[in-house]
Amino acid sequence: MKVALVHDFLTQRGGGERVFELLCNHFPKADIYTSVYDRPNTINLGDRPINTTFLQKIPAVHKNFRLFAPFYYQAFRTLNLQDYDLILSSSSSFAKGIKKRNDAIHICFCHNITRFLWDTDTYLREYGSFSLFKPLIEIVFQWMRQQDLRYAQCPDYYIANSTTVAKRIENIYRKDAISINYPIDDRRFTFCDQKEDYCLVSSRHLSYKRLDVIVEAFNALGLPLLITGEGPETTNLQSRAKPNIQFLGHVSDRDRCQLMAKAKFVIVAALEDYGLVPIEANASGTPVIAYGAGGVLDTQISGFTGLFFAEQTASSLESAIIKAQTMSWDYAKIRDHAITNFSEAVFFQKVDQMIAHICQSQGIKYNT
Repeated sequence: MKVALVHDFLTQRGGGERVFELLCNHFPKADIYTSVYDRPNTINLGDRPINTTFLQKIPAVHKNFRLFAPFYYQAFRTLNLQDYDLILSSSSSFAKGIKKRNDAIHICFCHNITRFLWDTDTYLREYGSFSLFKPLIEIVFQWMRQQDLRYAQCPDYYIANSTTVAKRIENIYRKDAISINYPIDDRRFTFCDQKEDYCLVSSRHLSYKRLDVIVEAFNALGLPLLITGEGPETTNLQSRAKPNIQFLGHVSDRDRCQLMAKAKFVIVAALEDYGLVPIEANASGTPVIAYGAGGVLDTQISGFTGLFFAEQTASSLESAIIKAQTMSWDYAKIRDHAITNFSEAVFFQKVDQMIAHICQSQGIKYNT
């Protein structure tokens, strides 16, 4: 059986890219395809050949890959995947639109529906200067939504990372989706039950992440907070933060794991589709204080692995932080819960069972 792995674009290292890296490791003989590949700034794929589209040849495409959004479906449709029996796409936008043989199987690991098309106001908030062109952008997006609905029918099966995303796939794309919670690479995370006196935020600095709520809460409480990551909101957040809040910028994976293991709490204020950070924190033995909606409902047990707050407001978060500090936390049990439910081994056991069942139903012998 010949397998192809396809990802939207490999230009950064976010949650979707980390999951794709695990897929690449699990299928070491599979061929890898993407639209645009920026090796220094994305996941480590070793010496494996990376097949790209015509967009790869455009100057500065790596830094401005979002500007080429109207052309990605066309780019993916030009890829020749006719030799493959099984195609696994990893997508929150365009990779789901690839073409295949009629008798081949296409399974899409869907991180989300195409967010900027179906949650446009949130998307435009990230790029304030573009809001002036919203009427023109909306015309383009209307055309792209039609494309998105069309090409969303290409996969034979959808695997969603959470029940929240599964419902979106069913509501928007009218396709059934099976929810299999995505894993973390638990080998990377170090357990520590000796917590230091700081809380941690590990996130890209985007407006929907609601770091503004976190900064406001810690300004009021005066507690130590470390914030890793960078993004369009960094300057604004730094200007509003008091001295008890430190911005560390980009940190190495090793340093990030150490910070997460020693933190008293990891704070998440976003409405996440799924979110790997809370599970990574738990794998380090660290409880999570999170906005109680979306993907965290699949991964967190309030009062055991962390604590939920009800509203995306500073006052709601402040109350949760104060309450969490009065609670007793069993750091070893927090880690055990993460490893038992969200390890790579557990994830691929479920995935392999599903793929084997699909292949068997079509008379194809499944092997990785």
